Amino acid sequence: MTRVRDLSEEQILERILPLLPRGSATLLGPGDDAAVLAAPDGRFVVSTDVLVEDRHFRARWSTGYDVGRRAAAQNLADIAAMGARPTALVTSLVVPGDTDVEWVTGLAQGLADGCAPAGAGAVGGDLSGGPCLVVAVTVHGDLEGRAPVLRSGARPGDVVAHAGVRGWSAAGLALLEAGLVKEPPSPVPLEVGEGVLLEDAWERLVSAHLRPEPPLAAGVAAAGAGATAMLDLSDGLLRDAGRLAAASGVQIDFDAGAFPADREELRSAARAVAAASGLGDPGWGPGRSDVDGVLDGWIWGGGEDHGLLATFPADAQLPAGWTAVGHVREPGEAPAVTIGGAEPDVGPGWDHFRA
Repeated sequence: MTRVRDLSEEQILERILPLLPRGSATLLGPGDDAAVLAAPDGRFVVSTDVLVEDRHFRARWSTGYDVGRRAAAQNLADIAAMGARPTALVTSLVVPGDTDVEWVTGLAQGLADGCAPAGAGAVGGDLSGGPCLVVAVTVHGDLEGRAPVLRSGARPGDVVAHAGVRGWSAAGLALLEAGLVKEPPSPVPLEVGEGVLLEDAWERLVSAHLRPEPPLAAGVAAAGAGATAMLDLSDGLLRDAGRLAAASGVQIDFDAGAFPADREELRSAARAVAAASGLGDPGWGPGRSDVDGVLDGWIWGGGEDHGLLATFPADAQLPAGWTAVGHVREPGEAPAVTIGGAEPDVGPGWDHFRA
């Protein structure tokens, strides 16, 4: 096993750079002091994110490939949320000296595979040693002549719509933390309660946490369909919807029965997590159960799915992949975000700064 400390920076880069995609907008890739990108629109969209070991990912169940896929996903989704097409990203990597070099090359391959659906290039970055793993990515995008879709454009009467999955990443994380999945993505053949069996479907939830797949094409489609506001859902539906509502000066009211397909997908995992956590009623008793509470926490508060939330004029035809989940209303005394007209009774969602 070759460790990072066994190689020079140049030797590590020799293993990484051939794995990185060039991208259609790249005029000059890695090798000089900076890359050169085409910007036919005359404008470019830029965003950045950082992943820190034990805050945004855990090395005990995330491979380098997983972290690369996650880093690409969360950055590309920010560009898609502006209605732009992602074109290129640069990555700065801090690695302890005892890190396996295969972890680093796996990260590069994960970045490449994460960029592939968007046709984006990975065009350079920086490499340094340090006390823990840190991955910082800056991503660029092309508006292709479209106006950017901001958070501040929602208007009363607009339809609120969602693209992507909801609560899957939070469910996958809960399965991992509860010890119900030992070596992802292979499930433990285990009955965790009467009639509650570990299912193959849970692999999809664990994969959604380790390697999220944001609906990148949906962002451009939404811009083309006249979306009035849009953002990436990284910190949970309620928290991020609150940001959109605040920027637009409106109230967002979600349908209480929204996301039925996601709830169905998540229910068996919620039962198992509830049973394994000793929460009590696994979902067969009368009234609201602990399983319902777990589901609500994942649906309304779960982060890191990197779906998209947007608002559209009431008469707009929603593009493929988008589902109506609520309405924009005039601001009032009620909270900026409500569910079925009532104040939410679930937690506020993800907070990466305080996690």
